[in-house]
Amino acid sequence: MANHKSSEKRIRQIEARNENNKYYAKTTRNALKTLRGTTNKEEAGVMLPKITSMLDKLAKKNIIHQKKAANLKSSLTKHVNSLQ
Repeated sequence: MANHKSSEKRIRQIEARNENNKYYAKTTRNALKTLRGTTNKEEAGVMLPKITSMLDKLAKKNIIHQKKAANLKSSLTKHVNSLQ
């Protein structure tokens, strides 16, 4: 257990940050799933910029790696372009 006030505060901060990070990561994963499941090109075209923005924000905050975000954006763009 923590012996210093600063380490106790640090533990509280880390727990709060983990909760926020989990929420944003889960929200993005759900959005990815809905985009991959859609077959309507117009609907997917509207969703793509929003999801791209979400991925960029996660990468900026180091919740996911920058290259993972780039790979996801690339695969999603390919998926949207392949729709009829």
